[in-house]
Amino acid sequence: MALGLLGTKIGMTREFLSNGQSVPVTVIKIEKGRVLDVITKEIRGYSAVKVGFFPIKNSKLTNQMKGYFTKKNTEPKKILKEFRLDKVEEFKEGNEVGLEILKDTRFVDVRSKTVGKGFAGVMKRWNFGGLRASHGVSVSHRSHGSTGQRQDPGRVFKGKKMAGHMGDKFRTMLNLEVVKSDLENNLLYLKGSIPGSKNSTVILRQSVKDVRKKTLIEKIESKIKAAEAKKGKKK
Repeated sequence: MALGLLGTKIGMTREFLSNGQSVPVTVIKIEKGRVLDVITKEIRGYSAVKVGFFPIKNSKLTNQMKGYFTKKNTEPKKILKEFRLDKVEEFKEGNEVGLEILKDTRFVDVRSKTVGKGFAGVMKRWNFGGLRASHGVSVSHRSHGSTGQRQDPGRVFKGKKMAGHMGDKFRTMLNLEVVKSDLENNLLYLKGSIPGSKNSTVILRQSVKDVRKKTLIEKIESKIKAAEAKKGKKK
């Protein structure tokens, strides 16, 4: 496992590559984290690093958390995250971590909360076709129809697709391509869209899977090299 980062989704824009190709990207403002605790196997049976993100006013803390941050001798943090790592020797309490840990990373995994849609019917939530729009169907054109099984088993099975709360759930997007990273402004440009609305909190980590596919920039570079090699042969 690798150390993760937290950020804020700013919105979407586009980037132009060297060949003029336009790529839709999501811009994430990466938040610098403070290492609050280094956990070893001797203490808890596993090794991990606890990191704090986003500053918060001291007045908004509970007495317990005020004591915790005073003991750690660091500024208060809004969100505390624990990342399990194989090696924790390189981390020390008080260290700052930021976008530099994702340097030369080609693909990342992103976890964030989807946009909440409120209470939705089955046609919007589950893509049902609805009832017939003809005579004999009155008032209930967008309803889901029957859900029960008569006398046996005499109940609705758990997980039945029905109307209910839609969205507002954590979702993870795997293997998103890093198009550009701006270390000066702590900005990360990811190809495509990610779940969540603007200004929502996003969790990033190095891709868990072994991604062997080429990035867009690598594909363009290989095409340019192939074209140059062809020209050299013709000469």
